[in-house]
Amino acid sequence: AKAERLLSTARLVTLTGVAGVGKTRLALRVAAQLHERFPDGVWLIELAALTDDKLLPQAVADVLGIQDQSARPQLDVLSDHLADKRLLLVLDNCEHLVDAVAILVDRLLGAAPDLRVLATSRHVFRTAGEHLLEVAPLPMPDLPRATGRSTRYAAVRLFAERAATALPGFRVDARNRDTITRICHRLDGIPLAIELAAVRVRAMPVHQILRRLDDYFEFLAEGSRTSIPRLRTLHATIDWSFNLCSVEEQHIWARTSEFIGGFDLDAAETVCAADDLASHDVLDLVASLVDKSILTRMDSGAKARYRMLEPIRQYGQERLTSSVRRTTIQVRHRDHYGRLVGNAESAWLGPDELEWFDRLRCEHANLRAALEFCLTASGEERAGLEIGAALWTYWFLSCSHTEGRYWLDRALEANPEPSPTRAKALWVDAWLAVVQADTPAALSMVEESRRLAQRLGDGSALGHTARVAGLATFFQNDVPGGATLLEEALTHFRGISDRSGVWITLLQLAGMTAILGDPERAVDFGEECVDLSHIRAHLSRSWALWGLAISRWLIGDRQGASRLVREVIRINQPSNRWSLVHSIEILAWITAAEGQYRRAAQLLGAADPIWRSTGVLPATLRHLAPSHHRCEQQARQSLGDETFTVAFREGTRLTIDEAIVYALEAVGA
Repeated sequence: AKAERLLSTARLVTLTGVAGVGKTRLALRVAAQLHERFPDGVWLIELAALTDDKLLPQAVADVLGIQDQSARPQLDVLSDHLADKRLLLVLDNCEHLVDAVAILVDRLLGAAPDLRVLATSRHVFRTAGEHLLEVAPLPMPDLPRATGRSTRYAAVRLFAERAATALPGFRVDARNRDTITRICHRLDGIPLAIELAAVRVRAMPVHQILRRLDDYFEFLAEGSRTSIPRLRTLHATIDWSFNLCSVEEQHIWARTSEFIGGFDLDAAETVCAADDLASHDVLDLVASLVDKSILTRMDSGAKARYRMLEPIRQYGQERLTSSVRRTTIQVRHRDHYGRLVGNAESAWLGPDELEWFDRLRCEHANLRAALEFCLTASGEERAGLEIGAALWTYWFLSCSHTEGRYWLDRALEANPEPSPTRAKALWVDAWLAVVQADTPAALSMVEESRRLAQRLGDGSALGHTARVAGLATFFQNDVPGGATLLEEALTHFRGISDRSGVWITLLQLAGMTAILGDPERAVDFGEECVDLSHIRAHLSRSWALWGLAISRWLIGDRQGASRLVREVIRINQPSNRWSLVHSIEILAWITAAEGQYRRAAQLLGAADPIWRSTGVLPATLRHLAPSHHRCEQQARQSLGDETFTVAFREGTRLTIDEAIVYALEAVGA
């Protein structure tokens, strides 16, 4: 209630308190109850997994669904996106990024007058306008003796609820009430500490739990004039829980702490198993740690995922580091996710393409951790270059252009020696730079990649350098020159049977030749591109279908273009806003050509906020600008400026899901 009242007037509220006191749970509860007050949504940004403050704006943009492809500073992009929004950002676990979060929040609050921020942090930001709310431990009944009313106190209720979950039938009664109250006092009313103790009722009665806690805490405080300070109570409780685990459970606890943002069983078996721990035992040990509230199970599609609360994970990291095994586990962690990236790259254009892409999205935090390890640990730099380059489709499809360049720039600097991997990383980095209109940097990297590829006889890199150079030439307004380079790349890729190289070049040639006034040839390129994608390869296929659709539009086949673009919208993933907005844009053109100008204006309006979230507008894109201007001009002239503006604004108010439904309605509706 206090937090809700504060947020009604304050724009930044920070929940502070010791680890394990329940700041995150409180923030989530408040956010859920305030959801209706924020028409543009309540958004949770989990920061515990983020170790590099340079990626903070990108992390926020990812959650908000901003797929900006420009080279603008990400803070500028966020500020523009939020400027007219009324929403609540929940920034969780900020203490390790407190300075960067303070800068970000100050900037965003200045740009967006209707923005509210609810943060959780053990350290305050000390920024203007910050309102603090200290989250206190749970209330407890007085000692020395509890009464029948003790269950009215939150600490005792929490113990009772968690104990009953661990041991069905458990309840607080006259025989154990005093003992439970003493346990809660011993744990200073800290919720996480109480939960860790309560689950132990499965293995021992409550009087033994109290005695063991007393003995252990007294051992830790031996020689001290005071008892363990509250700040250390949770750590001591976690330590106590760790020591009650079997040796094998301790190994799993420490080793799974290396995962960031969660993990699945395959990852645990691969990374955690060793000479002292068989892989077939990992499942039972993970299940055991779930029972002890060390791990939390999260169902994610067909696969279960597990994660640790941050204080428990940090404790596991301490244990792992002190065991002198952390580097070994980090190498296994890196190798596991390196293989995952390689498998995802190989799956491109195939029936499992989407499944692998979704896995990469799910493991984004672990991929960051693997890359950071490679680029900071001596002798591991080459692997970082390989992983960063192999993620080329992921950087583009997730619109993580800025982050992709960040990792590739670092990896290239750390790996100056000539190699095929460096040649690949250079053209991938150059491609990202071209899309962001950083042409000078792109051309420099393309040229280095080309020279290196020639020296090493790397056919794939040679083809891609010609292709990326062609794109750069195209964006410099030399369309014929760009098309010539792309055709050279296509011939090269066909000669070395590089299927993915052929696919991406065909896609780009379809649009470029259509602009050159050769739409029939563009259709041929587009149809071949579609044929190269498996019918269940929804990511690549949606792009190929869109390329074919715009070619058919340009030859005057409105019906064929409409059919293709509707298929794109149907199979498109909601997260792929770039493909979606291109499709809605073409439907607006088709609708205007059919004389339905009000609907065309509404479709242009529906596309507008999605375009803005990508950081570009159709009027600035060479392959879209002529048709976009024609569509808007026709609709304005037919409807009049006032009616056009009203219809356009109606479209801008549609959510993405509503825009999809509206776009798929029959054109004659």
